Amino acid sequence: MLQARNISLMNKMFLCLCFLTQVLTMGAANNAAPKFPNEDGSKLWLRYDFANTPGEITGVSGTAMVELKSFWKGKPVELRQQRSLGHDDYVITTTKGKILLTAGSNIGLLYGAYHLLRLQETGANCTNLNIKEHPAYALRILNHWDNPDGTVERGFAGRSIFWTKEALNNARIQQYGRANASVGINGTVLNNVNAKPATLSSQQLERAKQIADILRLYGIRVYLSINFASPIRLGGLSTADPLNKDVIKWWEKKVAEIYKMIPDFGGFLVKANSEGEPGPCDYGRSHAEGANMLAKVLKKHNGIVMWRSFVYNPNDNDRAKQAYNEFMPLDGQFLDNVIIQIKNGPIDFQPREPYSPLFTGMKKTSMMAELQITQEYLGAANHLVFLSPMWKEFLGSIHPSSLKAMAGVANIGDDINWCGHHFAQANWYAFGRLAWNPQITSEEIAKEWLGQTFDSKLLTINSQLLKAMLASHEAAVSYMMPLGLHHIFAGEHHYGPAPWYTVPGMRRDWTPPYYHQADSVGLGFDRSRKGTDAVSQYPEELCNLYDNINTCPETLLAWFHHVPWDYKMKNGRTFWEELCHKYDEGVGVTRDMLKTWDALQPYVDQQRFNEVQRKLRIQVRDAVWWHDACILYFQTFSKRPIPQDVEHPVHNLDEMMDFRINITMYENPPYGYNK
Repeated sequence: MLQARNISLMNKMFLCLCFLTQVLTMGAANNAAPKFPNEDGSKLWLRYDFANTPGEITGVSGTAMVELKSFWKGKPVELRQQRSLGHDDYVITTTKGKILLTAGSNIGLLYGAYHLLRLQETGANCTNLNIKEHPAYALRILNHWDNPDGTVERGFAGRSIFWTKEALNNARIQQYGRANASVGINGTVLNNVNAKPATLSSQQLERAKQIADILRLYGIRVYLSINFASPIRLGGLSTADPLNKDVIKWWEKKVAEIYKMIPDFGGFLVKANSEGEPGPCDYGRSHAEGANMLAKVLKKHNGIVMWRSFVYNPNDNDRAKQAYNEFMPLDGQFLDNVIIQIKNGPIDFQPREPYSPLFTGMKKTSMMAELQITQEYLGAANHLVFLSPMWKEFLGSIHPSSLKAMAGVANIGDDINWCGHHFAQANWYAFGRLAWNPQITSEEIAKEWLGQTFDSKLLTINSQLLKAMLASHEAAVSYMMPLGLHHIFAGEHHYGPAPWYTVPGMRRDWTPPYYHQADSVGLGFDRSRKGTDAVSQYPEELCNLYDNINTCPETLLAWFHHVPWDYKMKNGRTFWEELCHKYDEGVGVTRDMLKTWDALQPYVDQQRFNEVQRKLRIQVRDAVWWHDACILYFQTFSKRPIPQDVEHPVHNLDEMMDFRINITMYENPPYGYNK
């Protein structure tokens, strides 16, 4: 009876959402060109038309049945469950004029249903299917940095869809669940890692329950970030020492309360003893002791602890080494329901980093990768940067099979198009696809997303858009921080260039000069054996590769070495000349992206065309800003002329250093510069 009521509720919610969507779409269509009615991006890549003559769907009832009955237009589909398959696994075959979709659970059937709809929307041939799918990771999770007041840290797409003063928008949450399930995401952390103790209040837990009740229909479990000092700030205790009996009892009671409300609650995400957040080290305890206390409490409910390794303090001589130094001595000390969540690089989601050495260092501890979908360091919601190539670069550096899970810091808000930039939706999509199958190529992901998000004929009309997406990340690296440069952003908002940025009394590792180390000799952070010896945290083969300036990959040269200005690159240019050319190349590719989009105007609805064009114009302007500011600033150290075949800056350095960005750009782009 309970399952029947859930399905009935889900059907009503689904039909309500579809009716509202049709009304909005029809309204927009009245003012648009007949061939391409305007779209606002609210449908994401789920732009399915209702099936006027749906294919026959038989078998197991559930969410998959609803999706296929609504949108599938092909051969009859029979749904079956088979216990021999894993929970999320599915098999799709064609036989005797019909399609057989078999899975290990209703959720597996739903994943298979979305696979069929993906094939339909991209124009694939479905006459002879033989598909077997098994996810690479059991946990494929979004991390939302949403705050109780509705703001979103590093969020560029409006306010939180979860934490609002108003009643929960059930239709919006359902569409969120559909989008995640369509790419295989099966978990979501509802709040910021910089967690407030109020997250565990009864009022907030009631909202989490409402969200969980909707997302459950799409195979998504909810998790919460917690503040380690909650027993003090919420429970009134005098300590949060993880070995204190009263503290343990408080957590046991709170966890029991959560599971009574949300029986399939996933567990906790914890940021501890990092950037001022409380943690077990405040009481002389280790990260392992803190994590294991929570893990023991959660284990009886089948919950997990995701413990972040993002820790650093201002006293170390190299921030890049700190997570490794702090966690390696604890390898093997964590319980089996603790997973160490590690950022892909050793600093902080930079446009390009080597992988964090913890991924190859820790041998006895479960690990998960943390990727950043929101573009904190890559132009916010103003720049088109397809992140799949960056993530593939990371996954190609480690053994993906050594991971237990994947987490992505979400880029989702209440903006009508969800992500602030229509093309930023592609990064949400790409994270889900890579978390399901890290072997899929960036080109395959981009083709899938384009084929579903725009007209399926778009790629045959102009494949240049695909090329632009695939080139966009390298272009961003080039116009921001090429050749291994990192963290030379302006303070706080991390948007524009400010390699000169420093404030009296500020921690050195929060200022760009700490990272670029520019002087009359050269540029870059010496992490060789003669420097901070960060190279020794990598396996011997890589250590030797990175340690030698002549064998170190040029893309990471200034990451591992203080490179002399006249160092000869493989193409014969000096390091200074190559630096200038890289900035120039980044600007050139970005301009080409704008030209490519402009040429597509006849093939895209006017609303999305205008909105993307506006963003690309901002991106081109920003690329020139980065180009001029960085070349001029580093020239004050190199004392060398800008190569004649490089576009010379149109601004003066004092103008660049005097620019102040209007931070309201995040909510109301385009932004302006304030003096």
